[in-house]
Amino acid sequence: MPFRFELWWSDALVWLLVAAAIGLAVYARLHPHLRAPWARVARSASGMAAATVLVVFVAAGLLDSVHYRKALPVQDGKVAYSTEVRSVLDLVLESLRATREKTYSAPLATHLYAKETVQLADGREVRTFPRLRHGGAHLKDPQADRGRDIALKAFHGLAVGLLLWLMAVIGICAAVARGADAGIENVWHDAWAGRTAVQWRAVFCALGLLCVLIAPVAALAPYYHVLGTDKVGQDVLYQALKSIRTGLVIGTLATLVMLPFALVLGLMAGYFKGWIDDAIQYLYTTLSSIPGVLLIAAAVLMMQVYIENHQELFPTTEVRADIRLLALCVILGVTSWTGLCRLLRGEALKLREMEYIQAAHAFGVSHWRIMMRHITPNVMHIVMIALVMDFSGLVLAEAVLSYVGVGVDPSMISFGTMINSARLEMAREPMVWWSLAAAFLFMLTLVLAANLFADAVRDAFDPRLIVGGARP
Repeated sequence: MPFRFELWWSDALVWLLVAAAIGLAVYARLHPHLRAPWARVARSASGMAAATVLVVFVAAGLLDSVHYRKALPVQDGKVAYSTEVRSVLDLVLESLRATREKTYSAPLATHLYAKETVQLADGREVRTFPRLRHGGAHLKDPQADRGRDIALKAFHGLAVGLLLWLMAVIGICAAVARGADAGIENVWHDAWAGRTAVQWRAVFCALGLLCVLIAPVAALAPYYHVLGTDKVGQDVLYQALKSIRTGLVIGTLATLVMLPFALVLGLMAGYFKGWIDDAIQYLYTTLSSIPGVLLIAAAVLMMQVYIENHQELFPTTEVRADIRLLALCVILGVTSWTGLCRLLRGEALKLREMEYIQAAHAFGVSHWRIMMRHITPNVMHIVMIALVMDFSGLVLAEAVLSYVGVGVDPSMISFGTMINSARLEMAREPMVWWSLAAAFLFMLTLVLAANLFADAVRDAFDPRLIVGGARP
C-alpha cells in the first residue's frame, strides 16, 4: 500500500463520538418527544446559521483526524514507511504545508518582512527585502503585477465560490422537494420566504457568506501566503486550520469527561440528601475553592513528568503530544464539573418531591430505578444546555492554558500556541500582527458560532421558556 493508517487515541475517541452522535440522531428521529426540541432548533435562524458554520469547522477537524504514513521506496524487497505522520487535511493543504519561507512575511507579500544583507551578481552587498521562495514567485515584476494578479485570482475564486453556492442551494432544494413530494420551484420560494420547517434561508445565507470568504482564499493560497508566515516561515493560514482539530477535541472530549461526574454526583446529592448531600457539597465546594489554573497546571506537570520518565511507552513525538492532549481533556473535565453538579442538585431536590416520585416510592420502586427512569430524563434539558454552552468555554480555556505554557504540547499546533508564539512578535519592530490576528479570527468565529447554537438549543430544550407564545 502507498500508505499506512495511524490510529491515535484522540482519533479513535473522535470517531467514536461521531458514531455516537449519528446513533443519537437516529434514535431522536424515531421518538417524537426527542425530535420536537431539535425541530425547534431547526426553526431558529441564528441556530441554523451557526450550525452551518460549525459544520465547516467540524469537517476540517475530521479531516485532520485521519492520520497515515507514506510508503518509502522499496529496498531489498522490504516495505518501509515514513516517520512523519500526516493527516488528510495535510494532504488537502499540501500547497500550504510545503511552501515554507525563511522567516516572517506579511499577508499576500512577495518579499520578506525584514531587510537582510543580499549579495548582488556583481559581488556588492546591499540591505534589501529578499524575494520569497513561494509567495508571488510566479510574478516577473512583483511591484507592477502583484495588485492586478491578486485581484484577478480573487475574482476568479469568488466566481467559482458563487457558482458552488448556487449549485449547493439548488441541490438542497431538490432534496427537500423530493422528500416533501413538492415542486422544486415551490420549495425555492418557500425557503427564501422563510416558510419551511427548517430555516433554509439562514443556511443559504451562511453558506453563501462562507463561499464568498473561502473561495477567494482558496484561489490565492497556492500562489501567496494569504495570512503571512511566522518566525520559521510556516504559513499562518495552515497553522490556523490545523488548530481547529485541537480546539474541537478539547471542547468535546473534556465536556464528555465532565458529564458523568456532574450527572451522577448532582443527582445523588439532590435525591438522597442527608450525609450524601453534605459529602458531595463539601467535595465540589473544596474543588471550587482551589484556583483552577493552578490545579490544572499541577496535573499537567505531573502528567508531563510521567511521560518523560516512561518514554518507552510513548515512542514518537506525535504520540506524546496526543497523550498530553488527552490528559488535558481529562484534567479539564475533572476540574469543570462543579457548576453543572450544582444545577442538577437543585433540580433533583425539586423533582424528588413531585407526586409521581412519591407514587414510585409507594409502589416500592428502587432508588436507582427512580433516578434513572424518572429524574434523569427530566434534567436532560439542563445537561444538553450546559454541554453546548461549556464547549466554547473549554476552547477558550485551552488557549489560555497554552498561552501560559501548561496546555497542549508545544509541538502541537493550537490557537493557544499560536497566541503564545505571537506574544513576542507583537513587541518587535516592525510589529508582526498577523499570527495573533489569525488565531483571534478563527477562535472568535468558532466560539461565536458555538454560543449562537447554544442559545438556540437552550431556547428549544428549556421547558420554562416560552417559544412562539406556547411552551415548547
